[in-house]
Amino acid sequence: MSKAEFIAHVAQAGDLTNAEAKRMVELVFGEIENGLKRARKDGKYTIGTFGTFTISKRPTRTGRNPRTGEPIQIKASKSLRFRPSSTLKDAAGC
Repeated sequence: MSKAEFIAHVAQAGDLTNAEAKRMVELVFGEIENGLKRARKDGKYTIGTFGTFTISKRPTRTGRNPRTGEPIQIKASKSLRFRPSSTLKDAAGC
């Protein structure tokens, strides 16, 4: 589903104009973004009955070039993970 389709669904479900729905969706996404920025310290951002975003850190490691077999250094990185709440899992039938 594209963002525009999502906004259209919100507008229809909430009996809103597309402009109002877009503003609300942008506010929600913006707050999630701000929460993730704050979560850089402890690596966790929980939204009540929605789920939890966690930031995991991957250390530097040695890998192999698949063409030559030569060892290479892979830089440290961060990854964003999402764990849905049990309420969300139940809604999805999981």
